[in-house]
Amino acid sequence: MLCIMEGNIMAYTITSDCISCGACESACPVECIAPGDETYVIDPDACIDCGACAETCPVDAIQA
Repeated sequence: MLCIMEGNIMAYTITSDCISCGACESACPVECIAPGDETYVIDPDACIDCGACAETCPVDAIQA
């Protein structure tokens, strides 16, 4: 599943299953994940689609 956000194709999205633990933020090599209003969010302009965030999420809230 690909998510189109502001004209950019994002391979990874953070779902509402996010528990806001911050594991993904610290795992991101390009620092494109930040706390949002209810869950963490991925900056589509900075994301390199490496998957490090998805691999580290303890609740599998990050989906490709």
